Amino acid sequence: MEPSIGVVLPDILPYLLAIVGLLAMWQYYQLQVMKGRILAIDIFDRSGIRLYVYAVTDDPQTCELCRAAHGTVFPPSAVMTEHFSPIKGTCKNPAGCTSFLVGLYGAWPDAQRIVERLQLSRSRDPIHLYQHELHGLILGPWEQSISAYTDQLGISILEAVLGDGTNPDSAMAKYHRAIEYATEVRHKPLIVPAYFRLVELMTRQGRTNDALRLIEEFESRYKGKIPEPFAPTENEFNLMLTKKSRLKSSARMASPVGTT
Repeated sequence: MEPSIGVVLPDILPYLLAIVGLLAMWQYYQLQVMKGRILAIDIFDRSGIRLYVYAVTDDPQTCELCRAAHGTVFPPSAVMTEHFSPIKGTCKNPAGCTSFLVGLYGAWPDAQRIVERLQLSRSRDPIHLYQHELHGLILGPWEQSISAYTDQLGISILEAVLGDGTNPDSAMAKYHRAIEYATEVRHKPLIVPAYFRLVELMTRQGRTNDALRLIEEFESRYKGKIPEPFAPTENEFNLMLTKKSRLKSSARMASPVGTT
């Protein structure tokens, strides 16, 4: 005896609903592309990092080696090698140059062209971008791309680095955001340099107490903890303690006699 429709439908109904849901989602995606709200790329190719952008802050104390590497774009295959370094040599700044290696998927046209250049290179050589090209990259329609959610923190950091000389308040807000919201593995390398840059900018503005509080937060976050990937090196940790000591000394000297 053949099963009746009333018996078969409950078994296949979830599958039918799933297919209808997928079709509806795909039609919505196509409609958004046609309207220009989403840039069309392979919807199934949206995970991982396809390019790394190296950026250093524009400070007088930034050494020439780090300054020369500013704006270099690396393929993931280069960054993942055991002895990778974004600079050719050793940083000459005893206090360390503040730099960021920002991983992006890059689904908008400006970034996509860079990805294609990296992929076309047989040796996967890095690409150097001039300052105006870096600005063009972050000012492109990244918010309309399918990688907007995963790339927004990286773009925010690049905006901060390129603008903290002219608009430090806006940059500091973006560095704070990186410290607070960098939870994905791709964003973890941004945290330590964001702490260092924030302390530097606060110190320049005379916000000694804010800088000291930030250093204490840094200590609480890393001191005595089991080492984890992208945690500060011993040298970086000691550099931050040196900054703390100097700030406390400056604060004591600036305090009126007889006050604590």
